[in-house]
Amino acid sequence: MSLAALDFDYLRTLVREHTAIVIDPGKEYLAETRLAPLANQHGCASVPELMALLRRQPFNGLHRQVLDAMTNNETWFFRDVHPFAALTEIVIPELMKRRAACREIAVWSAACSTGQEPYSIAMALRESFDLAGWRFPIFATDFSEAVLERARRGVYRQMEVNRGLPARLLTRYFIQHGLQWELKPEVRVLVRFQFLNLAECWGTAVPACDIVFLRNVLIYFDLVTRREVLARLRRVLAADGFLFLGCAETTLNLDSDFERVPTGSYTCYRIKDR
Repeated sequence: MSLAALDFDYLRTLVREHTAIVIDPGKEYLAETRLAPLANQHGCASVPELMALLRRQPFNGLHRQVLDAMTNNETWFFRDVHPFAALTEIVIPELMKRRAACREIAVWSAACSTGQEPYSIAMALRESFDLAGWRFPIFATDFSEAVLERARRGVYRQMEVNRGLPARLLTRYFIQHGLQWELKPEVRVLVRFQFLNLAECWGTAVPACDIVFLRNVLIYFDLVTRREVLARLRRVLAADGFLFLGCAETTLNLDSDFERVPTGSYTCYRIKDR
């Protein structure tokens, strides 16, 4: 049974209210594909039947499972390559000079999904710098508890390590268990995972940071939410810190307090001097 307009509108509203993610009209097929396994798991004969079940209950764990299913968790190791080159060749060396007194550089990986991005950052740091005497806390957050649990375990399927991860890093930082690969403790210890809904007020949940990876996230939000997220981000990003966005994202026409900073073949953003 296909998803009726009333059910699809209910789903779009549910996702928008709780995650700020906008599902475009005409994406009924996407909803059906992603929610069919969940409907089956809960004894529903169809996705419309699952929608009916949701409507009869107050917001609970089932609603959250639906939100998780409708969230795009696409990620892979060293995604797009250029941001990580900019990080190790330009951004970190510059910040190490500026942080020579405190010897700490804090990184936030927002919407980290199953952990490939923050773990890529951790491996890049270990490969490129002598970390002795320095602290590089990596704070990683996501809306989905399910993907955070996977990220904390640090265990990946063969297909996942084949996407973007150089063979030398696979053999250096992972332990093979059959068709799965487990990250070694020296990488995992650098990353702290925590639940966070970017669309809601963060309060004190996000610590001050020098580098923020907010890549391929803003494109899923409406205009108002993008501006709100960037405004909140300015309150936690150091004045001389760096913001990494996705290739199709920009702060242009969203937040005039950010400026573009060329970093090799990649462009970062930082807060304008006042």
